[in-house]
Amino acid sequence: MPRLQRELTSRQRDFLDYLKNCINTGSGAPSLRKAAEDLGISHTAVASLLQSLQERGWIRRDGRYSRSLVLLGDEADAIAPSGRTVPIIGRVAAGLPLYAQQEWAGSVLVDRSVFRGEQLFALRIQGDSMKNVGILENDLAICEPRQFAANGEIVVALIHSEEATVKRFFYLGDHIELRPENDNYPVMSYGLGEVLIQGKVIGIQRGPEQMAAL
Repeated sequence: MPRLQRELTSRQRDFLDYLKNCINTGSGAPSLRKAAEDLGISHTAVASLLQSLQERGWIRRDGRYSRSLVLLGDEADAIAPSGRTVPIIGRVAAGLPLYAQQEWAGSVLVDRSVFRGEQLFALRIQGDSMKNVGILENDLAICEPRQFAANGEIVVALIHSEEATVKRFFYLGDHIELRPENDNYPVMSYGLGEVLIQGKVIGIQRGPEQMAAL
């Protein structure tokens, strides 16, 4: 792209610096709501700034959920070479099932060498039913999109097309069991048409320096 088309106004440059700082500190790209609150501007203004940066070739928004954000060009150097951003899509229960939410909640920077799958997404964990395998309240579950699962895999399951939960999956012929990793919670049993697999949990991030693949 010609340099003239990539030039930014001072407001656009300040916004780009804000995005770069968010990603560099490990919090990932902010949600529209968070950016608007941090900068004291409207959601519409944030959306307009994002569009301007994308048109000028400074950022890319793509992926399965279309709201993941990647810095391009000169700004790409701000992200560690092994890093990649993964969109955070709402919250999911690791306890009793939680009503499925598709709200975008920003993004998180993960290690590309550890998390290599395509179209990854992250979910914020609510509850402690999987604590025995190290999945705790407020963790980010890094997930690979899937519509199938093998017995024993930890999955994101959608129940009755409404409730989402993280559990171990078991297909037992005439029914499906979703098993917790905490003795305080019961095994959940469902008919074959009641559960849809949304993804496989491949890792957990608890903070900028606490991330592990499962």
